[in-house]
Amino acid sequence: MNKSFSYPQATCIAGVDEVGRGPLVGAVVTAAVILDPNRPIVGLADSKKLSEKRRLSLYDEIKDKALAWSLGRAEPEEIDQLNILHATMLAMQRAVAGLVLTPDYVLIDGNRCPMLPMPSLAVVKGDDLVPEISAASILAKVTRDWEMEALDKIFPAYGFAQHKGYPTAYHLEKLATLGATHHHRSSFAPVKRALGLA
Repeated sequence: MNKSFSYPQATCIAGVDEVGRGPLVGAVVTAAVILDPNRPIVGLADSKKLSEKRRLSLYDEIKDKALAWSLGRAEPEEIDQLNILHATMLAMQRAVAGLVLTPDYVLIDGNRCPMLPMPSLAVVKGDDLVPEISAASILAKVTRDWEMEALDKIFPAYGFAQHKGYPTAYHLEKLATLGATHHHRSSFAPVKRALGLA
């Protein structure tokens, strides 16, 4: 973990991250985590840089050791109504609101913050720099990956367990030949095309 980030003066800091802005299917999932300084977690990093086995192990450790954690989400219908950016902000608000402890400061991965009732700061590459955000990225990614594996069992032809809903060549080919499921985001261009709306 890079220590070059300087923390704001605050006693209770939550980190927030999202997973699933790019996929064509499913919810965008967010997490908010308040870590316990007395119970450090070794090996926190951007969830994308960890092996699946390591992510799953850290997922359990974060849920066990964190002072508070919460998941938020915005469903495909909300993404289609609001657009992906605003839906992501809404999902982040839901994650923070779901914490059993109220943070006095929130650090958000990326370059913009949702409207929150407490001060917040956007941290570019925060999932690499801020342990709280790394922890949030791991909870969000594991949760969304599980959802894609569950969806794969219902719609095995699309390969959701492999590509997690991202627009891979295989996914685009299946969209074109099989059409879209009701879990797809109809406002995203490849899905629009599959639905005959583009």
